[in-house]
Amino acid sequence: RRQRQMCIRDRAGTQGSLFDAPVEAVIAPVTSSLPKYSIAQKNIENTPHEYHLVAEPAQRAELIQLLSKQTSFCVDTETTGIDANEAEIVGMSFAVKAAEAYYVPLPAEREEALAIMAEFKAVFEDEKIEKVGQNIKYDAIILKWYDIELKGTYFDTMVVHYLIEPGLRHNMDYLSETYLEYKPVSITSLIGKKGKNQLSMRDIAVEKVTEYAAEDADVTWQLKEFLAPHLDKEGLGELYKEMEAPLIKVLVDIEYEGIRINSDFLNEYSKEITLDIAALEKEVYVMAGSEFNMASPKQVGEILFERLEIPYRWRKTKTGQYSTNEEKLTELAKDHPIVEKILKHRGLSKLKSTYVDALPRLVNPKTGRIHSSFNQALAATGRLSSQNPNLQNIPIRTPQGAKVREAFIPRDEDYVLMAADYSQIELRIIAEISGDEAMLEAFKAGQDIHSATAAKVFGVPYDEVTREQRYRAKTVNFSIVYGAGATNLSQQLEIKRKEAKELIDNYFQQYQGLKKYMEETVEFARENGYVTTLKGRKRYVRDINSKSSLERSNAERIAINTPIQGTAADLIKLAMIDIHKVLKEGDYKTKMILQVHDELVFDAHKDEIEVLQPIIEEKMKNAMEGLQVPILVGVGLGNNWLEAH
Repeated sequence: RRQRQMCIRDRAGTQGSLFDAPVEAVIAPVTSSLPKYSIAQKNIENTPHEYHLVAEPAQRAELIQLLSKQTSFCVDTETTGIDANEAEIVGMSFAVKAAEAYYVPLPAEREEALAIMAEFKAVFEDEKIEKVGQNIKYDAIILKWYDIELKGTYFDTMVVHYLIEPGLRHNMDYLSETYLEYKPVSITSLIGKKGKNQLSMRDIAVEKVTEYAAEDADVTWQLKEFLAPHLDKEGLGELYKEMEAPLIKVLVDIEYEGIRINSDFLNEYSKEITLDIAALEKEVYVMAGSEFNMASPKQVGEILFERLEIPYRWRKTKTGQYSTNEEKLTELAKDHPIVEKILKHRGLSKLKSTYVDALPRLVNPKTGRIHSSFNQALAATGRLSSQNPNLQNIPIRTPQGAKVREAFIPRDEDYVLMAADYSQIELRIIAEISGDEAMLEAFKAGQDIHSATAAKVFGVPYDEVTREQRYRAKTVNFSIVYGAGATNLSQQLEIKRKEAKELIDNYFQQYQGLKKYMEETVEFARENGYVTTLKGRKRYVRDINSKSSLERSNAERIAINTPIQGTAADLIKLAMIDIHKVLKEGDYKTKMILQVHDELVFDAHKDEIEVLQPIIEEKMKNAMEGLQVPILVGVGLGNNWLEAH
């Protein structure tokens, strides 16, 4: 578990000083002073506990009898690795009250392990018993590989804490030390540090594993007892029960299914990109007048700013080097072709290493498919993210990046990929939340929102909007939402700052409802310390009253943007739950296999498309009740993801 927790913990928290905050800091109002936190003194050595090794058939029968009488029990699996679709189970631990837990070891022989797991099948699949876990999605996937569906409602301490405090960490060790003032046994004390000499759980004496594994279940149970009342106190109980808890089961099935990729296609594409990278290198060397390591920021800086004497107008790094990050080079690229080529070289090199070469290595040997892991407790806005591979970051705006999607293919010739995505969803959500009449009117009339914006801002008839005017309006639409000012807009559109300011002023003149929303949201955040989505998801904005103007303006941007992004995230989550239910109850062969941004991807059986396509569209459009703004969904079919999208 501790290894897994490192993979799924919240790295998105921005409030660094709160990462080591005690309970009072988390539960108290954001205006409270933060008491100093000291490392937990309680541990397995000095805390009374009763941990039972359950190794014999009679003992297992007794434990199953105990579990079957509960309304709720905690379960945790110990495994040989952190990938739920590859790992094998080593044992299971259970808890039904604090300071007592049970560990059931399982043999390495799969048939024997399956036989023991079958003893627990009925209690695991009992709908009436709540299952408690920390990142319970992992355990549910493991159990699926042993022919068990973990049924009943889920209480996931990681996801519950994420709802209460999206900006903090959510791994078990952190939660235990913070809320229980208890330091759990370190995984490295059992199996050693990561590396070639690291052991597997199977290599450890069962008595040691019992203490470690049973402690996991015990601590998770105690965290549940602590967090449950706070979930309701924060008014988040309904959101958890209606959205986040059911979503865990959807993600279990998505990750278990995985997606097929065409490794041969990627291997050929890798050769093609290698040639493109080499050609770019030659061009850059000619322009620079010498060869250098293009992967070295130091050498790139020296070539650009010393040898070629391109003006450098920023601070140097702490080590006295020129900064050559993407933002700075992008500013220079339009005036200096060599910089443009260096950026292109970087982009292709990253694409090759991160996706083109990496994806074939991620194919699961058991299934022949890729099983991305979806993070439900990472992005503070409520959005899902993914890893191994990170599907959200495939750079589809470039032709080379978009081509990577060609490698994602249906499971066999009886299937096609179906991609369903929301059209301009964040702008529609802005119109909904702000109630801006002009925006709502444009969406209700079925107008292109960017052309409608251009018509208003530039004072021209809708039918006479030029391509350039639409482009500018589109840039303004998205920039305003993300809190960009005149300076940022002037850089994006390559116009003078004064012109950008006039554009923004005209925009707000036309969309006064939007301006009012932004002002009122910031004011609400100042008074309450948080903002919410339409479904009541909270995000604390602790720097909203900061004395630092930079911290304050960043917090204001977060306050304005979170209800929009968060509501869009809530919408697609509700749609996923509804569609998953239809597919499950109808026993369809079609499976939901990916969620990326505002898009859902399905392995769609050809015989079911006619029936399912309108159902999927309808469920996505109507996932959130009571919206004024019309929600549009586009659906595409194809023999690969690029074609379907």
